[in-house]
Amino acid sequence: MTMDANGTTIDLLHPDAQDLAGINRVIEAAIMTWDLPERVKRLALPSYRYSDIDGQILEFVVARDPRSRIVGVASWEPAEEKDSPQGQQALLLHSLFVDSAFHRQGIGRALVDALLAQTAAAGNDGLLVKAQRDAVDFFSACGFLPLPVHDESRQYAHRLWKPVR
Repeated sequence: MTMDANGTTIDLLHPDAQDLAGINRVIEAAIMTWDLPERVKRLALPSYRYSDIDGQILEFVVARDPRSRIVGVASWEPAEEKDSPQGQQALLLHSLFVDSAFHRQGIGRALVDALLAQTAAAGNDGLLVKAQRDAVDFFSACGFLPLPVHDESRQYAHRLWKPVR
C-alpha cells in the first residue's frame, strides 16, 4: 500500500462484493464522461461492469480517498504471447478508470505505477495496453510506446507497451 500527498491510498486487492460495487461505481462515473451519445454510454455500461467471476480471474489495484471510498481502479491479467512484443512476457492492462471527480489528481498515474511495479515483481518484461483512442495521450505521457498493428482484424488500433526492465 502507498499513500500520496492528497491522502489517496493505492492497494492491491482481491475484490469482494462490497469492493466490486465501489469499482463499478467508479467505472460508471468514468464512462458517463466519455464523448459519446448518452444512449451509447448506457448501452455500453453493462459490458464494462465487473462481477464476482471477474474478481476471480483478474487482479485489481484500487485507489481509495481518505474516507476509504474507491476512486480509481485498474485490472490486469497475463497477456497472451501473441499479443506481446516478440519474445516478451507481459501483463495486459484490462481496464483503468478514475472517478471523474478525481481526474487530474495523479490517481491514474499512481495506478499505472503500482501496476508497473506488479509487472516487474511478477517477472514480466513489460505492460501491454490496448487503449481506447481517447486514452492514448494519457498512456503516452506515462511512457508507453505504440506497437505496430500487424493484423487489423484481430488487434486494437492502439496497442501500447512499456518495458519494466
